[in-house]
Amino acid sequence: MTEQLERVAQAMVADGKGILAADESTGTIKKRFDLIQVESTEDNRRKYRELLFRTDSAMRNYVSGVILFDETLRQNAEDGTPLVKIIKDAGALPGIKVDCGAKPLAGAAGETVTEGLDGLRERISEYASLGAEFAKWRAVINIGSGGSAAIPSLYSIRANAHALARYAALCQEGGIVPIVEPEVLMDGDHDIDRCYDVTEVTLREVYNALYEHRVLLEGTVLKPNMVVSGTLCPDQAGIEEVAEKTVQCLKRTVPSAVPGICFLSGGQSEEDATAHLSAINGMFDVPWRLSFSYGRALQQAALKAWSGKAENVAAAQAAFAHRAKMNGLAASGKWTAELEQAA
Repeated sequence: MTEQLERVAQAMVADGKGILAADESTGTIKKRFDLIQVESTEDNRRKYRELLFRTDSAMRNYVSGVILFDETLRQNAEDGTPLVKIIKDAGALPGIKVDCGAKPLAGAAGETVTEGLDGLRERISEYASLGAEFAKWRAVINIGSGGSAAIPSLYSIRANAHALARYAALCQEGGIVPIVEPEVLMDGDHDIDRCYDVTEVTLREVYNALYEHRVLLEGTVLKPNMVVSGTLCPDQAGIEEVAEKTVQCLKRTVPSAVPGICFLSGGQSEEDATAHLSAINGMFDVPWRLSFSYGRALQQAALKAWSGKAENVAAAQAAFAHRAKMNGLAASGKWTAELEQAA
């Protein structure tokens, strides 16, 4: 079991590859379809995700794994082929979102804790039987704005760290690799130093909890936020500062036993997420592989190009292939703005 977990974790952070986050809930993907005026039916959701998974150049060369939603894990392509098989045939690993979302945390106004531990052992067993080789659980840490400096509380950080650790232990018991995702949101007017402080405390608490729950770190992948300025902060940190503070924070908190770190984009623009990742890889020597696990930052251009029309599938796949290639280069520290414009 240990060897299998380590093998899968290493494959998830293969050189020059990253993870496609295609695990949008039904509600979330409806919001994205609304923006392109496409009805969010089960068939349309399947068509969109199938076009991504059948983008062979992207999937084979730059995607190590795909995080799926429950519905997608069970779907077949238009020709009857299971979507899981299409992903595997492209050389990528199928994964599954297993949490039930962030809910209000009792006694902590404005803060949340992610739920979904009830029945998780049984769900993991079923998902493994359906082909999932890894899972994802997202904890949400909000930074208060203005007079809400007390948010996040240590109480909320520890509650989420405990849930992440219990989830990770159950995943490994069930033979699948847990992606541990503590996301410090970039929403708000806080500066980059406030993001750094909250991210540092969060990661310390997460790894304390993982240790206490006897989680094999070599069989995990971390999916954190980058250390960035809040969206509404008037003083936005530059690319090099983001890279420097992100790596410094990780070096102070993440054990070297962890095989890899796949950053979430967290609302960054497509190009910003790529530029930051490339700077992080190009400027520093670290004990882990540093890559991406992007949703919107990989899909936004493809979704807009598709717009629900069959005649646009090739254009959408070209847009997805481009973003996958750019992020693959960034995962090796080789992306440049010139390459972005030349494509």
